[in-house]
Parts: sequence; C-alpha cells; structure tokens
Amino acid sequence: MNYARVLVASVCAFVAYFIYGGILFGALPWLRSEFARYPAVYRSQEGIRSVMPFGMLAMFVALVAIAVLYAMVYSGGSGIVEGARFGALIGVFAIGSFVIHNYVNLNIGLKLTIQQSLAYFVQWVIVGVVIGLTYKPAVHT
Repeated sequence: MNYARVLVASVCAFVAYFIYGGILFGALPWLRSEFARYPAVYRSQEGIRSVMPFGMLAMFVALVAIAVLYAMVYSGGSGIVEGARFGALIGVFAIGSFVIHNYVNLNIGLKLTIQQSLAYFVQWVIVGVVIGLTYKPAVHT
C-alpha cells in the first residue's frame, strides 16, 4: 500500500465530497427545501454551521478509511473504472446503512429518502473516481 498516495487520495476525495455536497445540498434548493420540511429532525443552517468543523473532521477520517479500503482491494486497471466501481459499492452500502436506515428510524418522507439515495450514490461514485484517479500503488523494485 502506498501510504502517501492514500493520503493524497483522501485529501482529493475530501475536496470532491464537499464541493459536490455543497452544490447539491447548499446551492440547489430542491433537496434543501425537502430537508426543511422536517425541522424537528434536521438541524437548521445555523445549527449545522455550529457543528460543521466536527463533521468535516469525521468525514476526512471516514474518507481516509475509504481510501485505505480502495488501496487494499485495488487490483490494477483504469483508475476511473476501478474508482467508479468502488464508489458505486460504497454508494449502495451508504444507501442501505444510512439512507434507508434513517427512513426506518426517522420520521421523514419517501421523497426525501429517494432524493438522498440518488444524491449520495452519485456523491460516492464521484468520490470513488477521484480516489481511483489519485491513488497509485507503491512501486516495488
């Protein structure tokens, strides 16, 4: 495993994750307005800002873990293809373990659940592609 490249891939994935997330969840009103329908469940914009540094740190640690997993399963091939496949698997995992789990446990609607499923799946595919493009295995001589 190339630890320096894992770190580079993690940083690049972090940037991609927050750019996509900022556009989708911050700038575009259709998903943000759906979250706003559940003020007893989700924090306000101000509330999110107050805990955002902790969330960003936790997300970076999670992305390091994802980059390590990618490095462990990488078997060669195109970074785009391998990364997209890996990201799709993480996306499916996130939908089942997070989005649907929240639909069951939280009082949110099916529309928000479907929107989150699509948004997070695409987000994880993007993150997987970024990791796939930036991670390179260690060269053994």
